Amino acid sequence: MGSRNTGNLLDIIEKRALANRAKVAIGIRNPNEKILMSAKAAQDAGYADVVLVGNKKEIEDIGTDLEIVDTDEPEKTIGDVLASGYVDASVRGTARASGALSHLKKVLGMNKLYRLALLLDNNGNPFFLAPVGIDEGFDNDDKIEFIRLGVEHIRRFGIEPVVGILSGGRIGDIGRDEWVDRTISNAEFVTARGLEMGVNITNYNILIEDAIKEANFILAPDGISGNLIFRTLVFLGGGDGIGAPVLMDDYVFVDTSRVGGHYTKAIMLASALVDINKSKNKNLG
Repeated sequence: MGSRNTGNLLDIIEKRALANRAKVAIGIRNPNEKILMSAKAAQDAGYADVVLVGNKKEIEDIGTDLEIVDTDEPEKTIGDVLASGYVDASVRGTARASGALSHLKKVLGMNKLYRLALLLDNNGNPFFLAPVGIDEGFDNDDKIEFIRLGVEHIRRFGIEPVVGILSGGRIGDIGRDEWVDRTISNAEFVTARGLEMGVNITNYNILIEDAIKEANFILAPDGISGNLIFRTLVFLGGGDGIGAPVLMDDYVFVDTSRVGGHYTKAIMLASALVDINKSKNKNLG
């Protein structure tokens, strides 16, 4: 059993990336110098051999010595180069979310994608958050699957997951609003199921400030609130978003926000996950 502490998680990820140096594609739409410099920084640091997937002329007009896969549809091509085995992993980068994720499902033959975001709070402490997609996590089955897949994913880093469930209010708020009541009931149900699964899980209701003190995996009431937690922390609250890997065994795809433009750590994470998945599959074999 691993440690509950995530304090050295970025060191673990960096070491795995440096040991592996995977070939990682990143989607580039509307390139700028900041994006290209962050990709180059990942390669220069030894995390990965980086492949830019986007309009070659637009990228070359800015200037880079990284490999370029020329396309006007990076949303499709980052999935294609991953599925074909041309690269070991893909990072969404600035490719559009809806097109990239829908095409990824198509080329990998998946009905549904589950993403687990790795974030840093404003003190630099890493933790995991789900769901972060605005169309995710609205029913209990979805939440339970996020817990099952997320717990397994976190353990791959040698960390023992501690799950904190959130809802739209405290127990004493029942009766104030039908939707709030439903989130409270859902949180109680999902917590009970998690305990039955043997997960270290606690229902914190709406008290995210308490959850973050004890849990390393926060489950929001739904994808909209999860996305708002992510955006508030990263873009307003002094935190940082590393990336949100799709939870799967045979491929590595790290989702990212188009806002911000820093992709060095997302590329590092993708390369590390390739190494971690190889080790897991080798042990199973």
